[in-house]
This record gives sequence, C-alpha cells and structure tokens, in this order.
Amino acid sequence: MTGKDLRIVFMGTPDFAVASLKALVDGGYTIAGVITAPDKPAGRGRQLQQSAVKQYAVEQGLHVMQPEKLKNPEFISELEALKADLQVIVAFRMLPEVVWRMPRLGTFNLHGSLLPQYRGAAPLNWAVMNGDKETGVTTFLLSHEIDTGAILFREKITIGDDDNVGDIHDRLMEIGATLVVKTVDALAAGNFQAIEQDDMGAETLKPAPKIFKDDCKIDWTKPAVAVRNQIRGLSPYPAAWTELIDGKGKALGLKIFKAEIEPLNGAAPGTLETDGKTYLKIAASDGWLAISDLQLSGKKRMATADFLRGVQDPGQFKVQ
Repeated sequence: MTGKDLRIVFMGTPDFAVASLKALVDGGYTIAGVITAPDKPAGRGRQLQQSAVKQYAVEQGLHVMQPEKLKNPEFISELEALKADLQVIVAFRMLPEVVWRMPRLGTFNLHGSLLPQYRGAAPLNWAVMNGDKETGVTTFLLSHEIDTGAILFREKITIGDDDNVGDIHDRLMEIGATLVVKTVDALAAGNFQAIEQDDMGAETLKPAPKIFKDDCKIDWTKPAVAVRNQIRGLSPYPAAWTELIDGKGKALGLKIFKAEIEPLNGAAPGTLETDGKTYLKIAASDGWLAISDLQLSGKKRMATADFLRGVQDPGQFKVQ
C-alpha cells in the first residue's frame, strides 16, 4: 500500500500548516477532510476571519470542519463518517484520545523542534532565544501527554547567527511539508521504526511554553548576546520590547526587530544613546545593542534612521 491509497484527515490552522496540506494535495493524496479552528473576529471591524488552512482548503474544494469542541458527539460522528486511515496534525490544538485513536494507522504530528527538546507551544522562538545553533522538525505518533509520542522522523537545520524566528519558520515550513509526505508514505508501507522519546538519550530537556508579553520585555541587565538572541527569537512576531519614557514622562512601548552588538564604553545597563540622525543604541550589561529596525507604540515599523527623522528630540527618551 502507498500513501496515495490512504484516506487522510488533515488538522491545522496557520500558514505553517498550509505548506504541509498543499504538499499532500499537490502530491495527489486523498484528503477526506480538513479540520481547522472556527472563524474568529479580527481587526478593528471585528469581521470574521478564516484560518489560513481554511482559506486554502476552500480554494481546493476540500471538505472543511470547524468544531468548537473536539469532544462534541456530533463532531465525533462526522469525523468517523470520513473513514480516515490516517490523521495528520500540523500546528493545531491538543486532541482528545477518542479523536487521535480513531484512524487505523493512528495520528501523527509535525512539531517544530528536534524532539524530545522543546516540547510545547513555541519551540521555534525558544530555540533562537536560547542561542541554539540547530533546530529542526519532527514527526511523531500522538500519545496521552503532549509532544511525547514515539518519534518517526526528524530533519535538522542550522540556525545562523543572524537568523530570526521568521527565517527559521519559513525554512522549517517547507522542510516540514516534505517530511509530512515522507511520513505518510512510510506509515502506509509500514516502512518505519518508531523510537520512544525516553530512548533518545537526552539528559536535560529544554521546554517551549507559550510566550506571553512579559517574556518579550527586554531586561537590559542581561548580557548583550542574550538580549540579541531574545530580539531574534521574537522577530517579527510577537517582537521583543522595551519601555521608553519621553520628555513629558509618558511611557511608550518600543518593539525592537533587529539589533547588532557593539563594544560598551562603561555605560550602565538601559542607557540610551543616539546622534538624533543615524543611530540609536541601548546598553546591556556588557555591550551596546545598536537598533536598526523598530516600532514605537502607535507608529509603523521602520528603520531607525526613519524613526529619528520623525522625532524632534530623540535624546529626550529614557529607558524604563
């Protein structure tokens, strides 16, 4: 049996998942149904917005389901009626056992890390924020605990010194799509060896919890390398930030998307220095962060020089 003989149910929501679904569709695989998040209001008009996966699935004429609750009896019945041989999960929510056990070949997930490292919601961000030199994608069989199932396949990539999480996302999105197709074919043919994560020999596991606003705030008392890694690991989204106080005492959020390290001349952490025309830098504990791409609260993202041209007195700002 080949992967193209299978009836596949695909579950996913964001752009990262679209690449894998597209690879299956373009490869001629049978997509019996697509499960994605319900439409949600977004923007100032609060108009309902479809997920990226739904938009693509509708364009392809695929059967789409958007359950609010995955244990809903009506959804379970509709899912059973699809008679899937295999379920593929890419960037979706946690599934109840009644769902992931349903297909005869089970359910596998594509995860954005080299499992067992970085189990959790934000593996790409944390790998870059922690200064790792490599990451990758893993396909694994679902089990009871999140991101702990037996590993099927992994693919590694190098994290460059200047890569941000957006760069890593785009590269792994394409590599992951290829790995999904490989995994489908292997499961169909029975040509795989599942490896339990406890047998991978990892001594210290790094977690990848969901990122909140406080995780994005820069602590300027940290080393410059750690601050730059934080900026890279959160760029372009959700973005590292600091708080500026203007000459009137008003607090303004400043998102920082790109910065380079320069030698420090003894300035205290949090010191802001600018010539008012071309550069703006803030001191960490052992180096300056020369900021080249930023966004002040209420303004558009822009280059530092453009930002400085629009401010009457850039030297008024202090870092909170």
